[in-house]
Amino acid sequence: MSVIIAPIAESLSAYLSANQYTKIQVIADEKTARYCYPTIKSILPKHNLVKIKSGESEKHLGSCQVIWQAMTNHELDRHSLVINLGGGVIGDMGGFCASTYKRGIDFIQIPTTLLSQVDASVGGKLGIDFQGFKNHIGVFKIPEAVLIDADFLKTLPFSELRSGFAEIIKHCLIMDADKWENIRKKDFEEQDFQDLIAHSVAMKQQVVEADPTEKGLRKILNFGHTLGHAIETYFLGNPKLHLLHGEAIAAGMICEAYISYKRDMIDLQTLANIEEFIFAVYGKASIQEADIEPIISLTAQDKKNKGKEIRFSLLEGVGKCTYDIAVSKSEMKKALEYYR
Repeated sequence: MSVIIAPIAESLSAYLSANQYTKIQVIADEKTARYCYPTIKSILPKHNLVKIKSGESEKHLGSCQVIWQAMTNHELDRHSLVINLGGGVIGDMGGFCASTYKRGIDFIQIPTTLLSQVDASVGGKLGIDFQGFKNHIGVFKIPEAVLIDADFLKTLPFSELRSGFAEIIKHCLIMDADKWENIRKKDFEEQDFQDLIAHSVAMKQQVVEADPTEKGLRKILNFGHTLGHAIETYFLGNPKLHLLHGEAIAAGMICEAYISYKRDMIDLQTLANIEEFIFAVYGKASIQEADIEPIISLTAQDKKNKGKEIRFSLLEGVGKCTYDIAVSKSEMKKALEYYR
């Protein structure tokens, strides 16, 4: 997998010069079409632009049909290229559509959010949500290239930048204790995102190359995501309480750090450090007592599960994570109550 961190004019021009395609289709949402597409439009040869509505709620089969129809109308063949210009939703869904159109055509990711630059675009996990369950339908397919330009972050609102930071926190907690100590001693506004993007990409590439289809080690990347995804899914249908992905994962990391603590896998000081830093950056999500059981029930569809076992990835100290840990509903309830 080729991940290039460089100005997009330089990296995209080099990629197109080295690869010949019959047709090119760009997939964007209304935001990236407005703020990011003009940056690459002049670099591209003749191409087609497909716009999809932004947001996790648009990551479904209906949007895929729009994309596949555009590919068909534009007569893309198996020597064509799809360019996914956007955040995790566009990257996941555009890559999924490219991987299934005519049994698969080339695609590249140009991630424009911090979340997609440090996590979603790297590793070849593609898919869509189905009947409210996150990433329920999908495939593993490594893109031909991931072209990362930190300048795109200037187009982001504060909330989106902060959302992506949750995955940076996760990478530090599961793989790099020194980096965790470094970031937790700085305010969010003081973080060096150029450095942190390169660090997270290197961490994730290392794991993905060792375990591309998540049979073992790659599961550590799910720390914070079992309860985090359930929280995100639960609030997805409520516009007033809607949480961005990183906001939900931040809550999930506190809950799952608490479970790690209760199992004597981390000490109380470590839990306190994690909790203090995450609350300082994200505040506390409004989870009510009545929300706890519905959130727990959503974990039954988690992709790491085996049979009736809800399996978690939990911390074993800072910088180390273990996976396939069966966690009871009682433990999950106590963790959510602790978070509240």
